[in-house]
Amino acid sequence: MRFLGANSREAMRQVRAALGDEALILANRHTEQGVEILAMAESAATDGDASIGSVTPPSAESGRPATTPATPVGPDPAQAFEAMSARLLEEMRDMRALLSRERGQPESADSLGEQLVRTMLEAGFGQALAEEVVSALPEELAVAGALDERALAWLARQLAKRLSGLDDEAAFMDRTGIVALIGPTGVGKTTTTAKLAARYVMRHGTRPVALVTTDSFRIGAHEQLRIYSRLLDVPMYALNADQPVSDLLERVKGKSWIIIDTVGMSQRDHRVIEQVSHLHGGDSPVRLVLLLNAASQPETLEEVVVRYRQAAQAAGGELCDCIITKQDEAGRLAPVLDIVMRHGLRLLFVSHGQRVPEDMALAEPDTLIGQALADRTPLARPARQAVEPAARSSGNLLGQGRRLAVVLQALRQRLPGFERLEEVWNLLGLPSTVQQQRLEQLLADYPRSDQALGMMWSERRRVPGENWSMPDVALSSEGTWLALPLLQHRQVAGQQGRLAAALERHDIGVHLLNGLPDGEAGEWLERQEMSWCSQVRGSQRVDYSGERRTLASLEGTGEAMGEVRCRFRGAPGRLGLSTLPVEAVFKGGRRDQQSLSARAWLGEVRDEESGKVLGKRYWITPARLGREPKPLLLTLLQGDVLPQLARRAWQRLDPAELGELRAGQRLLMASGLATVAAHLDLAEDEAAMDLRAELLGLGGGRRRRRDVALLESLVQLFMVRDAIRHLGLGERETG
Repeated sequence: MRFLGANSREAMRQVRAALGDEALILANRHTEQGVEILAMAESAATDGDASIGSVTPPSAESGRPATTPATPVGPDPAQAFEAMSARLLEEMRDMRALLSRERGQPESADSLGEQLVRTMLEAGFGQALAEEVVSALPEELAVAGALDERALAWLARQLAKRLSGLDDEAAFMDRTGIVALIGPTGVGKTTTTAKLAARYVMRHGTRPVALVTTDSFRIGAHEQLRIYSRLLDVPMYALNADQPVSDLLERVKGKSWIIIDTVGMSQRDHRVIEQVSHLHGGDSPVRLVLLLNAASQPETLEEVVVRYRQAAQAAGGELCDCIITKQDEAGRLAPVLDIVMRHGLRLLFVSHGQRVPEDMALAEPDTLIGQALADRTPLARPARQAVEPAARSSGNLLGQGRRLAVVLQALRQRLPGFERLEEVWNLLGLPSTVQQQRLEQLLADYPRSDQALGMMWSERRRVPGENWSMPDVALSSEGTWLALPLLQHRQVAGQQGRLAAALERHDIGVHLLNGLPDGEAGEWLERQEMSWCSQVRGSQRVDYSGERRTLASLEGTGEAMGEVRCRFRGAPGRLGLSTLPVEAVFKGGRRDQQSLSARAWLGEVRDEESGKVLGKRYWITPARLGREPKPLLLTLLQGDVLPQLARRAWQRLDPAELGELRAGQRLLMASGLATVAAHLDLAEDEAAMDLRAELLGLGGGRRRRRDVALLESLVQLFMVRDAIRHLGLGERETG
């Protein structure tokens, strides 16, 4: 069936309306009228009584597909399948031919993922990296299918975040110690030594620095570096290639920054290991920096990185940093960046000429990626094949350690409290008594007063089907949920006592409640002039125009406040709001207690595409807050999903698989994962879109409701992280 809509959302709405959950998207394209989608029901192939209908493009007035009568197919399943296949192929051929005629292109319609892979290959990036990147393509972009500015901006962001660099030059230059530049012959080590020394002298003067050369093989090598040392007015020392660095320490006493220009050796030279061993032979640690020639062939660069890293490992050290040289001589920048990213090296500087120190700059990932993507060479179109990145088809995350580390780092930067959630997971494997002791220490000062502005208080009853209650969730000043919730049994008894303790311990000034507060707590909130909001039932009674009414009975009488976008039960929706002034009495209040001047809020959630009513919600806020508490209402509404997600995570965290695990720790882990998953599902910024897609790509893609799929991916992420940690591999992150 063909569907035509003004945009991809409208076309997809038509697909869902016609085919429901069985919709299988076969192709899509942009036309002058909008977006056209070719789709079929997934069960059609096995339905003996199925029939295939062709759908002509809808008129501009109706906006819906107009179907022609279906041709019946015989009851034989084999015949039905053959007939369906023939009609389907005919439909697809018609669409391909139409595309070819309208655009003057070969009869081929690449998906956005395939177009992005091709873009990277044209720039000089490798197939492996291209498929890894595209495995995290957000659904929002994939559905649109266009290789437009937004898609290219996403590609640039994905590549830039894989290219680790320095935040500023001081991170390298202000760190004292010994730096050794290593790499093959002719890569530019001597010139780079001079450039780094000159930049150091410009920051700190000549007194702290010393130059060292171990190159006694190349004619004039000592003299070349000596010329630079005289120009910079810094001392130069010679060290034989077979001498350990410890032999040098007495001679450079008083120098705080020593840079060694090592002898160049082919990566295939067996002496590479000996050279690196001599550099690591002394008591003083030596930072190794590998130089990579941007003009070298990709295969050569791959071999250089692998061999020199093996040498560093054999010597008991590690090689994490690199500098790109001779950018001015390279035809393209992408091949060397591909090597740097795939091996997880940190790129410090890029050298692009012979001038000292002008022709070297701090590596800026965004700029370098922009340059690489701008320089593309069209490729001959190969036989078309579907892009099926390994990351989506494989459930083995152990082989994706670098991507895992990138995702974890992004979560730490985005979500306050995420590192504390990781610390709770780190207690796995410890004896029960030690777990409890360390858990108490972790939670003693959490959250800090500068982390939390508000608190979303969960219902004081058990989650259906479980023997535990959903923990409370703190809110940051930006309205973001903190990643690690707070266990209810650790809170002060009594509602007013909890509110007062939250103010005293954590400086909490905003309270989101389930149900109206009790009389004592309500009076305290009003005396303190706190911002608060209660989500209540439609049966909640209030006084309106002198009558005692339920909130549900007041629908249609309030002032319309427009709509806001939301997500409800994992699907996009729109929340229509209305409000009216009421008088309310706090729960269990005294007979003589004065009623509260309040505003009632009535909300109706509709599916964003179909307009179907998904649910209704009601809230009460103090009248003094006016008409502005929409963010509070929305946070409470979207918090509805947390208990269900926490229950699903609780069931996935089986002590039989994870080992000894106390109930409190298990609940913190489960509710923390639920909070993170819900946050990522709700967030609408581009960074969240990228992180969401990356996480779903790591977990094998989306097969169910998005928030549930995110939760499952997070469970896998943490389990693999824990496995790697216990194997002693850890996450390789350079500071």
